[in-house]
Parts: sequence; structure tokens; C-alpha cells
Amino acid sequence: MATKTNKQETFKVDGELLLKKIKELIKEGNVRSIKILDKDGNELIVIPLTIGVVGALLAPVLAAVGAIAALVTQCTIVVERRD
Repeated sequence: MATKTNKQETFKVDGELLLKKIKELIKEGNVRSIKILDKDGNELIVIPLTIGVVGALLAPVLAAVGAIAALVTQCTIVVERRD
């Protein structure tokens, strides 16, 4: 029986591109969670994504990401993916 592992990827983005990148990652479908860190490495938000998450449930989260994007100039996105 094969064990499933998770891997992490990190992306550095400008605040204005944050929401676009988050939407792209969600559409990919194999993302377990997304963390947004400020330029100092402080965690701003953690977005857990599970199978079956639909647009209506993501709307408040995306609104929060949009508000963060308006406040930060640079941030880091840490993505945990399922293999």
C-alpha cells in the first residue's frame, strides 16, 4: 500500500497579484492548505482546503485575501500539496 505524502511549495508575490495566485492554486485541485506570510515571515492567514470546497464557501476567504492584498506590498505563499 502506497503512503500519501504532502509536499510544500513557496511563492513570493506582490500584494496586487496575491488574489490571482490564490485563485489559480485553488483551481489546481491538489492543494491541501495555503498559508500567507508577510515579508517578515509572520503568518497572516491559513486557508485549509478539503475535497468538495465550493465557490460559495470560498467567497469569504477570498474576500479576506483581497483585504490582505490591499495591506501588504510583498508576501509569501506556502502551499501544501497532496501527492
